[in-house]
Amino acid sequence: MAVATLLRGAAPGRGGPAWCWRLHAVPRRRLAHSSGRLGRDHTDRAAWACFLLDERSLLRVRGPDAAPFLLGLLTNELPLPGPADHAATPPVRAAYAHFLNVQGRTLYDVILYGLPGYAEEASGFFLECDSSVLGALQKHLALYKIRRKVKMEPRPELRVWAVLPNSPQADQTAPLQERAEATAILTRDPRTACMGWRLLTQEEGPALLPQAQLGDLQDYHTHRYQQGIPEGVRDLPPGVALPLESNLAFMNGVSFTKGCYIGQELTTRTHHMGVIRKRLLPVRLTGPLPAGGVGPGTAVLTASGQAAGKFRAGQGNVGLALLRLEKIKGPLHIKISESDQVAVTASVPGWWPMATK
Repeated sequence: MAVATLLRGAAPGRGGPAWCWRLHAVPRRRLAHSSGRLGRDHTDRAAWACFLLDERSLLRVRGPDAAPFLLGLLTNELPLPGPADHAATPPVRAAYAHFLNVQGRTLYDVILYGLPGYAEEASGFFLECDSSVLGALQKHLALYKIRRKVKMEPRPELRVWAVLPNSPQADQTAPLQERAEATAILTRDPRTACMGWRLLTQEEGPALLPQAQLGDLQDYHTHRYQQGIPEGVRDLPPGVALPLESNLAFMNGVSFTKGCYIGQELTTRTHHMGVIRKRLLPVRLTGPLPAGGVGPGTAVLTASGQAAGKFRAGQGNVGLALLRLEKIKGPLHIKISESDQVAVTASVPGWWPMATK
């Protein structure tokens, strides 16, 4: 079947505000090489920008015990695919979740893809994670595997693409559909609608989508930071970040009704207390920046010099900072020397629930 074809693979491979992506033409020889598209025919006007995420890798987890095994480790329910129907390819469902340590702090952020179970070789899950911790994630899973019938396999031949619209009308001019094809898996990003779609394939991403072109990776990260979306170990340092302070609930990444999982106690207690004094917020930096940028953990201060939080990570003049909510309305700054400082402006993302604004 289609998913089985993708899983077997053909050959080993390589492991700004919205609507303003810098685009690069995809050579026609690559378009011709593509074995199929997931939408309508390509036109010269790009409706979608595709960003190749080399810093993201895929780990396949399969076996009879894969689902209960992962449920005991993840903060969220599993994205179980719909019933297999040989007359129509069911969509591949995705979910966002964190692996936590026993103290309830984030170890790894992942996007899970539930694969349709036509057969054992095509069932199971893909875990998308930061490439730098792929080996650590495998060791973490092996630690809790014990005697469960589970297999874990890195899939370096599959590449992860982010797909974002170039205009608000992209869904009308070149609509996409969640599905699994022989050469690709396409699904909506489960975190928030403003993060578009995720594409897993061995092919060139823009060649598989209607009216798509290659986008500049810096634009993807700028957009992500502007929307307040953490991704990977720079934004979510293992053993440091707390999931609810990192807005895991806002990004549909935690279930408060599922069974037990490692690190659940602190997360559940914090949720039911209803008090989260600090959150990871998008920030804009104004002023001369150091040559190497602002370092992670740099103190963010109020006008009177009181601590308001810490800068987490960023790109250029945008990034994320863990800030006390009662401090964000006043002027903030970061000291870069004894005499120089950079102004910090925090904002509340528009996609957050209204009750938090």
